[in-house]
Amino acid sequence: MADEVRITFLGGLGEIGRNCACIAQGDRMVVLDCGIMFPEPDMPGVDLVLPDFTYLHDHAEQVEAVVLTHGHEDHTGGLAYLLRELSVPVFGSALTLGLARNRVEEAGLLDRATFVEVADGERRVVGPFELEFIPVTHSVPHGFATAFYTAQGVVLHSGDFKIDLTPVDGRLTDLGRIGAIAKQSGIRLLLADSTNAEEPGFTASEMEVGATLRRVFQAHAGHRLVVTCFASHIHRIQQIFDAAIAEGRKVATLGRSMAKNVALARRLGLLTVDDSALIDVERVEDYADGQVCVVSTGSQGEPLSALSLMAAGENKRLRLRDGDVVVISAHPIPGNEWAVGRVIDGLYRTGAEVVHTGNEPVHVSGHARQGELKILQSVARPEWFVPVHGEYRHLVNHGRLAQQMGVPAHRVVLCEDGDSLVLDGDGLRRGPDVPAGFLYVDGTVGDVGHGVLRDRRMLAEEGVVVVVATVDPHAREVIKKPEIITHGWVHAPEAEELLEEAALTVRAALESALADGATDQDALRRHARKALGKFVGDRTRRRPMILPLVVTV
Repeated sequence: MADEVRITFLGGLGEIGRNCACIAQGDRMVVLDCGIMFPEPDMPGVDLVLPDFTYLHDHAEQVEAVVLTHGHEDHTGGLAYLLRELSVPVFGSALTLGLARNRVEEAGLLDRATFVEVADGERRVVGPFELEFIPVTHSVPHGFATAFYTAQGVVLHSGDFKIDLTPVDGRLTDLGRIGAIAKQSGIRLLLADSTNAEEPGFTASEMEVGATLRRVFQAHAGHRLVVTCFASHIHRIQQIFDAAIAEGRKVATLGRSMAKNVALARRLGLLTVDDSALIDVERVEDYADGQVCVVSTGSQGEPLSALSLMAAGENKRLRLRDGDVVVISAHPIPGNEWAVGRVIDGLYRTGAEVVHTGNEPVHVSGHARQGELKILQSVARPEWFVPVHGEYRHLVNHGRLAQQMGVPAHRVVLCEDGDSLVLDGDGLRRGPDVPAGFLYVDGTVGDVGHGVLRDRRMLAEEGVVVVVATVDPHAREVIKKPEIITHGWVHAPEAEELLEEAALTVRAALESALADGATDQDALRRHARKALGKFVGDRTRRRPMILPLVVTV
């Protein structure tokens, strides 16, 4: 009897980001992608969010390799954190590995991974599987769909993709190869990108952005131009360079990741620009405004990015002024809309003009819309289908679309993070759940924990009240009136009577506790916290964090 195949989802189903799944056969498994998610507004102090790696830690001896579908952070950004626990080979295209390697090197973990480059159409034996890497177009070059040849047939993962018929580099989504697999061996299970499953029609070609950029550059001749986009969007950067150079401009990069990615893409032959067209950003002031273009990071309003610092007038390498034109050639990731809007406001305050997706089509998605998703279904003709990569509503709509294309309803399986599936001779069924919560990262500290995050939310929303009391446990008396210190609860000068009453309430509670025989600090702190918490709640209907400090003499 052939071994069953197990698919386990650790992230990316029900959210945008944290993409991570495991495909296992026998006692060996392959990890497909290992991404991060950017924090949401209710995650104060959190820098990024990882998948929960508990399942991988518990099965560390079974992990054969990590396979990266493409170079975006929501698919590769968690690799450095995973490599702290596992030392495994990492497979991907040269560009994908180059982008991932940068982060791993920054973390000092290059010795924990062997990077294995694979090419379009190449087949490799990885653990219990033979893998085939099928070219797809996306908003970063050299992405792959991945076909897993398993004991239960072919499991095809689309990766992030769209069907761009005129890609900048001429590299098409290989629908022909997917169709050939479907005809020759059949596709037992298809897992496909659902990001734009609600959007009718077809995603526009990346080449259309190039035409818009040329028009924008021509319309602002004589003005200094700053263009921001994702540093990994090499095709977009190429088109920005081409538009600038066609208008007689020199080009400078701003932002560490932009400079590193441009250098990497040039080294790999994926970005073509003559050395004579490039200048250091420090030399921008040596040229007339109409002779320069700066390509910058910060399209998502990241607080310390080059563009955000420019918007705040704090970028030491480039200061905006009246007449400058800033082009934001990206659309906000869900959850980043407020941050991007704040940056646009700041840019206008500097006197700059801002061109963005709200007033010009300077960005197109890298994800397939309904028309393209239907084409994939018609070519792949899967026996079973699981929508992946997207918020829950995207998964639901993609499932409905698959049914429209002929997949029986009982063979469309909706999953979320933590779900597992078992593929065997009888079909696809659900397996046991696994841990798949959020792992919060604050700086380099690692897991912040739900308790810390809850405390941060309380501090942000309700404030903090500190009470300092001095007691003599031997004499069983409070030496002096407790002191109340508050931040974010009430404004002290305007609430003297309330604070005085709060202090007297705590004093009375401590005196009562001492009279009843409580003398240790922990017990006295509990009494102080309970009394002050009740007082604050009754009088103000708020629940700030209560921090009692009891000093014994």
